[in-house]
Amino acid sequence: MSVWVRRELVQNIGHLRVDSVGRGIMGRLGNKGCIAMSMTLHQTSVCFVCSHLASGEKDGDEVRRNSDVAEILKSTQFPRICKVPGQRIPEKIIDHDRIIWLGDLNYRVALSYDETRVLLEQNDWDTLLENDQLMIERQAGRVFKGWKEGKIYFAPTYKYKLNSDTYAGETTKSKRKRRTPSWVRPDTV
Repeated sequence: MSVWVRRELVQNIGHLRVDSVGRGIMGRLGNKGCIAMSMTLHQTSVCFVCSHLASGEKDGDEVRRNSDVAEILKSTQFPRICKVPGQRIPEKIIDHDRIIWLGDLNYRVALSYDETRVLLEQNDWDTLLENDQLMIERQAGRVFKGWKEGKIYFAPTYKYKLNSDTYAGETTKSKRKRRTPSWVRPDTV
């Protein structure tokens, strides 16, 4: 993860801290988890979280992703660095004034590949979003409760063939390698 700041704002940045949480094999190894960066900009605390959550298209895989989010929120602990009395520097992600969460969240459209393709051809984003696992889980209060997301006006972005606007699954004969298109997007609170 890389956070870029305009030159004129650098003098107003403080309390830079980083933590990471592993969520792969046995909750520790592998490529799942997050890296999180905490900072203050003027008097506002900001946290950036870049995560890679559990993958898979089977029923119930969204529960594993929800669990990853919960564990990341619980386990991320920024070091205490400020000893100024009365100054509050957040130690947990959720304690920040602003949080931007991005990465490969791996939530899918909870429809078959063929059903999803028909809706894509019709540009029916509303029906696709009604079946989006992240949207479903958020509305049910099981993950990212109280977080906000902007309106989505575009087709699912995962997974295009390199340098094209063709989904990777359209050209593969193997159903095992075919992925149902889904959105890759940030959330904020």
